[in-house]
Amino acid sequence: MHMCGRFSLEATAEAIAERFGVEAVEDVREAAHGFAGPRREVRPTELVAAVVHDGRSRRLVALRWGLIPPWSRDEKIGSRLINARAETLAEKPSFRTPLLRKRCLIPADGFYEWEDAPHPGGRKRQVRFALDDGSLFAMAGLYDTWVSPEGRTIHSCAIITVDANERVRPVHGRMPAVLRPEDEAVWLDPRERDVGRLLALLKPYDAERMAGPYPV
Repeated sequence: MHMCGRFSLEATAEAIAERFGVEAVEDVREAAHGFAGPRREVRPTELVAAVVHDGRSRRLVALRWGLIPPWSRDEKIGSRLINARAETLAEKPSFRTPLLRKRCLIPADGFYEWEDAPHPGGRKRQVRFALDDGSLFAMAGLYDTWVSPEGRTIHSCAIITVDANERVRPVHGRMPAVLRPEDEAVWLDPRERDVGRLLALLKPYDAERMAGPYPV
């Protein structure tokens, strides 16, 4: 079962741009068209909104959810790389280079998890978690660019996961790496290459500042 296989983002592109300090309005409009606007449930292989830093300013872009490494023979591998475990980022060939050069923020206002233990009758329930004030937050992500043999370009991403905090753990053992607002700039900074410092940002979010689980 995927660790983070669904999330929600019902904010407009303009609201996302304001929250995450995106400056280029034309990028906002392009990405808004690309990720199809506010959605209650975002699924793997769909386009998602992501904030990147191009060395000059923050941009809002559309990325396909499911990372396709540049050396991959075809794009199907992306459906298996929707998540990246924080503990092994520096070791995995698919994630080592993006960790150093291609980090992004993936905005959300909630994420979903399937309960690990089934209920009577064998059915598992999906539940939703959010911040206690319902505000936007950033999941730590990695992105990369893949070019097909025919020359088609796909920009794709993966959401990083960490051990679950006390609120999520009764439902599922993993959760997205939700960044503290004060850590977002460091994660985005393309000049930051200190792996130890970067990995230290990836930790379970404060359970006291979250809400849920809400049955879906």
